Amino acid sequence: MATMDVTPDGDRMTVTVWGELDLGSRRLLPDLHDILTLSGSGIDLRLDAIGFCDCSGLNMLLDLRMRALDQGKTVAVRSSGRAVERLLDLTGTRELFTAPGPHQGAVAPAATDEPGPGAADDENLRAEVAQLRRAMQTRPTIDLARGILMASFSLSPEAAWSVLVRTSQNTNTKLHHLARDLVDTVHGSTLPEPVQQQLAAAVASTAPRSEAAACPASGAAEDRD
Repeated sequence: MATMDVTPDGDRMTVTVWGELDLGSRRLLPDLHDILTLSGSGIDLRLDAIGFCDCSGLNMLLDLRMRALDQGKTVAVRSSGRAVERLLDLTGTRELFTAPGPHQGAVAPAATDEPGPGAADDENLRAEVAQLRRAMQTRPTIDLARGILMASFSLSPEAAWSVLVRTSQNTNTKLHHLARDLVDTVHGSTLPEPVQQQLAAAVASTAPRSEAAACPASGAAEDRD
């Protein structure tokens, strides 16, 4: 489970986090909200010691950033390990957590009632974050399905993702629907025969040495926490 340490740094708070950023890391949000409120201009995150980060963890960071925007503050990832770096790159969210410049503090309020030159950009950024958060809601299930394929066929994360995408395209099934059905096979359900065939073909083309006997579509996948 993730733990953290807080160090005041001028008008900002530096938060160092250890462990894993997953669904359970949301328990840190109330404390992070309090830390954000106590800060003058926002939070700097040190995530070098994070060994695992999935989309649930990213959602937590996005929630914190939205709270910061509402307060005219910023959340910056000052440093991070490979797990966080990879997820930020894959989701295109790195720029949302860019560290402020040396003289940049809290977002200054407008001097007049007229919107400032950056008002439109801020609204666009808020809309972009909201869209990304909605998209991220389906990612935990997709990550579980990818994990099932990795365990069942000894696939790499990239190969498992390729199998999901190819099967989704070849069966005209939305990716998150396919992922949900695949996760359900752990509990004994069975994929439709056409989907099983396309899944087996995708696995065979990605990893020819994999054996179809391990296919989770038949309900034979190992139960994973």
